[in-house]
Amino acid sequence: MFMHNKRLMYTVRVSEPNPALASLMLEQFGGPQGELAAAMRYFTQGIADEDPGRKDMLIDIATEELSHLEVIGSIVAMLTKGTKGKLAEGADATADLYANITQGNGSHTLQLLYGGGPALVNSAGQLWTAGYIDSIGDPTCDLRSNIAAESRAKIVYERLINLTDDPGVKDALTFLMTREIAHQKSFEKALYAIENNFPPGKLPGHPEYVNKYYNMSQGPGDTRGPWNQGEQWEFVEQRHDQQAVDGGDGNATVRLAAAEMAAIEKVSQRTMSRPDANPTTGADLGAGPGAGKVKQV
Repeated sequence: MFMHNKRLMYTVRVSEPNPALASLMLEQFGGPQGELAAAMRYFTQGIADEDPGRKDMLIDIATEELSHLEVIGSIVAMLTKGTKGKLAEGADATADLYANITQGNGSHTLQLLYGGGPALVNSAGQLWTAGYIDSIGDPTCDLRSNIAAESRAKIVYERLINLTDDPGVKDALTFLMTREIAHQKSFEKALYAIENNFPPGKLPGHPEYVNKYYNMSQGPGDTRGPWNQGEQWEFVEQRHDQQAVDGGDGNATVRLAAAEMAAIEKVSQRTMSRPDANPTTGADLGAGPGAGKVKQV
């Protein structure tokens, strides 16, 4: 059950309208790192979580993210408020009004399609989608994903803060950015409160491969560090040790019934390419400069 309080979680003070900035702010309203995506991610996780402590935390943070959605949406609405009225009433001459709503980025779309209200799109106009929610139902996986999501959201807020000199907008964005830090701390504590949190899931890794580091991209820039050297790692750089590591021949096989094998052989014969053939093709007939070597016809 939800009950709405008409007072924002953080006071929004916008010095003057700025439709272009409003369009950029939509990234945190309807974008993949935005507040709605965060709220839906944590709500769905919390509803399904069997641990009462994590459930409580996830629902608390999800609800707070909705309050953040209201804050960022209010910033968008305030930044478009002046132009919104002019566009609705045709208060300016056509040229002046057009200049007001086309201040760069997608500000004209925000004004024309959504009347200056916050829309569930990102700053490029991409519609919000549930595809932003990457929960998989395992707490150690989901908490790690949540930590990364909060980190990404903080970076987006940093970039937005750097794009405005409006002190009130900066202040509200700084609050929202700071709460991303607090949520990351909560998720990290919850993750490490699970005694065995790595690797995710129940099944252990195969001991033959879990400590190997395969140096698959070799050449200038090869670097050794704690991610591939030390007591936790066996560094494998010989090419013959990087293929068919299971001791097999490295080929893909499948056991087929006789009828299936016969059908495959027929398909293979019917679609076989003749290595001794060199037919004239359209590329030969239409060859021009830059075509490379072609058949002489």
